[in-house]
Amino acid sequence: MPINFSTKPGIVVYLTAGDPSLEATYDIALAAIDNGADVLELGVPFSDPLADGPVIQRASERAVGRGVRLSDVLELSRKIREARPGAGIVLFSYLNPVVRTGLKEFCKAAKEHGADGVLLTDMIVEEGAAYIQHMRENGLQPVFLAAPTSPDARLKVIAENSEGFIYAISRVGITGTQDSVESDAEQLVRRLRQFTQKPIAVGFGISNAQHVAAVGQFADAAIIGSAIVSLIEKSEPGMEAEAVGEFVRGLRPKQDSSGVREGSHEPHEANPHSSTGNLKGHGFSRAEKPSQTTGASAPEVA
Repeated sequence: MPINFSTKPGIVVYLTAGDPSLEATYDIALAAIDNGADVLELGVPFSDPLADGPVIQRASERAVGRGVRLSDVLELSRKIREARPGAGIVLFSYLNPVVRTGLKEFCKAAKEHGADGVLLTDMIVEEGAAYIQHMRENGLQPVFLAAPTSPDARLKVIAENSEGFIYAISRVGITGTQDSVESDAEQLVRRLRQFTQKPIAVGFGISNAQHVAAVGQFADAAIIGSAIVSLIEKSEPGMEAEAVGEFVRGLRPKQDSSGVREGSHEPHEANPHSSTGNLKGHGFSRAEKPSQTTGASAPEVA
């Protein structure tokens, strides 16, 4: 289904698939969705994640060390889609694992496993014609990164070719938390608005409710990555899903007893699947759990 943000600002949650395990990532994903996440970015672990800061690098290294492959992430996507049909799912990957699989084969597999869109961090829009074609042939939404340093001509091309949402980078550099939302982010969104009315989500450094509220003043959604990956890293084993659910629930204004968000006149529809306590029941059964082979090679479809 098309990605949409029914509540503003929307919440996009990034998870490194397979950290601390594929089963835990599944539980964490459902907890995030049930507590307000509109879209999940399922990060494919990669051995050389140059665009990421130390928190996500460590998570990727742990998952790669456990043998998590692109095929495992696709299977995880399928399981989440079955459990939560209305959630947005974006596969988030570096280009290398996708090229090893083949662009055409990857796009077909992504669609078959329930993904709505794909973000390839090092796929530049100027060289993405074949990729975009395969994505659209499979009904998938390509998401491209837009940086504050990009000239307007490039932002226009990014806006024209992105679907689902445009990922606006709040600052130059790698991923990681920060104390406040950079002023560059609002300026970048305004520049993109010259060319499109598609949803724009701001990421890199968004880590708390104040950041989300600030982003909501000028963009459609906030992307939270490093803060959640760090929370998972610090959580007691088995408590990651509960911790992430509580964290995501706190990213938007609280509701009063009538279901109206504070500061809003619109009721928020309760999620019938919502669960903030023990989430163990959402895990894979032994027969359904994706494979986790050993080894530290870059992920690939197998």
